[in-house]
Amino acid sequence: MSQKNIPLICSFFLLSIATLSCKKSTDTGSSNNTTTVPSVYAKIYGATSITSDGTFITIKSTGSPDHKSVYYPTSNSLYEAFSGTTFSGATFNKNPNTIGTQNYTFKIPLNPAVASNHAATPLGAIGVSLNGVPFYNQYAGPAQPLTNEIVSFDKYWGHPDGGSHYHYHVEPTYLTTVKATKSALLGFLLDGFPVYGPEENGAAVTGLDAYHGHTHVTTDYPNGIYHYHVTNTDPYINGSGYYGTPGTVTN
Repeated sequence: MSQKNIPLICSFFLLSIATLSCKKSTDTGSSNNTTTVPSVYAKIYGATSITSDGTFITIKSTGSPDHKSVYYPTSNSLYEAFSGTTFSGATFNKNPNTIGTQNYTFKIPLNPAVASNHAATPLGAIGVSLNGVPFYNQYAGPAQPLTNEIVSFDKYWGHPDGGSHYHYHVEPTYLTTVKATKSALLGFLLDGFPVYGPEENGAAVTGLDAYHGHTHVTTDYPNGIYHYHVTNTDPYINGSGYYGTPGTVTN
């Protein structure tokens, strides 16, 4: 072998080692990625961001509905006058509040599991719907049923509270009749379990437990999962507390 070829051979050998080392580093990094957000959460189209730390899914949202409402300021393009009947055939009576932009951060378990002690749902946000609007429970206030609030639900059965927080206590009809169907995924509660519409297989859902849910296969979870259902009767979305251990919500 000619001595003048030795530097060339050495250079090729070193370049080959460097290339192999780079490939190994890249492969190792991708195989250990534990912060990938499962594709089902991409359905939360109203989120401003969705991330995972491998334990919790963090969903950020402004809480503003993407549908028209009489509760938007009249200067807003989503303002729409409304009168007539609302949820449960009640005659609509607008409350004095307006929709405001919020800064919600929902932190829910990535791998939800049944809780040994089922915490009661609090007043305020108990979960997040696909358009980023929060779900509220079945109470207007401490131990106060929704009886007197139902009349203030807008065209799509939501309304804002005194802090300008728009929310759904009952079926979000914009999601079940415009964006999707009455059997579709509608969002998640803070314990990480999904919320579905009021129908299964073309009929009203039955066989719900004390927490307003049950376990079986869904389109989004082919291996089966516990999930809640919205219905048109109390408790509407959630029953006697969370089925799992709730995460947190801040605003």
